[in-house]
Amino acid sequence: MKIVQYPHPALRFRTKPLTSIDGTVQHQAAEMLELMYEAKGLGLAAPQVALTYQMIVINPTGDPEQRDQERVLVNPVIVERKGTIEGDEGCLSFPGLYQKVRRARAVKVQAYNLKGEPVEIVSATDLESRLLQHEIDHLDGVLFIDKFGPIARLSSRGSLSTFEREYKRAQQRGEIPSDEEIQRQLAAQAVVL
Repeated sequence: MKIVQYPHPALRFRTKPLTSIDGTVQHQAAEMLELMYEAKGLGLAAPQVALTYQMIVINPTGDPEQRDQERVLVNPVIVERKGTIEGDEGCLSFPGLYQKVRRARAVKVQAYNLKGEPVEIVSATDLESRLLQHEIDHLDGVLFIDKFGPIARLSSRGSLSTFEREYKRAQQRGEIPSDEEIQRQLAAQAVVL
């Protein structure tokens, strides 16, 4: 398992809800948490590791020593949003790119934990709210670059072009399959769920 970078097709894949939580899902959640910590991130969504189902992992502290702050959320849904706030945001699939993004100040999220129990989170901080919205967006194929205002979009063009160029070069070297092959793999994986 590894974190895919923009413009990998998995990042635009609309995930499917999980219908059961088994040992494989639990193992993948643990792997995602480790990858998130290795990359110095605060959250990671299943599409960022080319998985086609609805699961996110977060730890607002980003500290692997604070495991009590970890959350694994299966089939998360934002059921309420309050207020708005603009703040800096980054993404592990866009290393080094940070821009201001407007989000709801607070959210209420309903999901399931890895035991299949329903959980409800009312975001306690602006950061936690931003994190939940960012990761849940990934499950619908929505990226933080889609939320950029005109100035952020303009100032990010060079970085995005670099990501796209490096991705195409990796495909030409055979390090990444063709987009068509990746689409086939994602479609096959989604059918299995």
